[in-house]
Amino acid sequence: MIATTVWERRLHQQGSLTTVAVTADRVVLHERGTRLVCLDRRDGSVRWDVPVGTYPRAVVAAGDRCLVLPQDKDGLFCFDLETGAVVWQAGLRPFSGHVVVVGETVVVGGWRDYSPVGALDLADGRLLWRTPRRVATERPLPWGGAVLLGSGPEVWLVDPRDGRELTRLRLPEPLTTMDSGPAFIRAGSDRCLVRCGPRSVVCVRPGAGQAGRIYEHDADLMPWPPQLAGGVVWLGTWGGGYLAVDPGSGAVRWEADAGQPFASGVVRDGEGFVLAGLGGVLFRLAPDGRIIERSWSSATRVYGLRDLGAGEMLMATKGTLRLLVSPSRAAGRAR
Repeated sequence: MIATTVWERRLHQQGSLTTVAVTADRVVLHERGTRLVCLDRRDGSVRWDVPVGTYPRAVVAAGDRCLVLPQDKDGLFCFDLETGAVVWQAGLRPFSGHVVVVGETVVVGGWRDYSPVGALDLADGRLLWRTPRRVATERPLPWGGAVLLGSGPEVWLVDPRDGRELTRLRLPEPLTTMDSGPAFIRAGSDRCLVRCGPRSVVCVRPGAGQAGRIYEHDADLMPWPPQLAGGVVWLGTWGGGYLAVDPGSGAVRWEADAGQPFASGVVRDGEGFVLAGLGGVLFRLAPDGRIIERSWSSATRVYGLRDLGAGEMLMATKGTLRLLVSPSRAAGRAR
């Protein structure tokens, strides 16, 4: 058995991990079309259940707050993570999209070039600044006390409290658009990885003002963000497999191919890894990428896995969200 289901929550809609927020003891998710639900991470019991609006573009946990951006309302809602009570709500331009928290600041906007980028105070939702025009950016990444944005062939650092641009870098190719997913993957204290063009991975060092390609595939890759797990970069291929690339040298370590498409998400499992097939099969990989075990998850369709660390993972299926644990983690929970 690769993993055991600890709890399962029926969503009454397609499962997704893009709008699930996880803390040390909570899981906040959207379900039933218009509800925001907070579950106890340990057993899946409901802590609170409140109306929020339809299919949010963002659900973000930050300290004792939870921020939600519904699609049917031009506003950002801040909930108390303990009770589900609304702390504040702030009006936004239509289709604002991205939401990230940097310290005590909420940076929002720029999705698909539909809206300006601006910032709100996390404590009370008051507007701190907003760009005078629409700005296109992929989902920003907190970077030290700043925030990293990017679109097309450029990335730039911004002060989140006043919007001042701190530095701007040119990329060797335009950023690959990730739409609702992250474009920037932190790969150390001084660098992050981004997908550029249809085939490349670029390392960006904002502090050093450097950006350079570390890997270019010989065919188009899936438009997924690079994933860093076990010291290697995982890249989805159009054939349904994963390439594992050394983040320093750019050398291909291995290619994982199960003869069926994998769902998104790589989970570290001891020295090896766990992947999920779209059809519901879990695969355990050895440290060198060989598939050494397969087990049926009972799901008819899997959309993704998220690694929570310490042998725990979330799985989004056709109509549910599940918390799974590795056998060693399950034994620890039972004690």
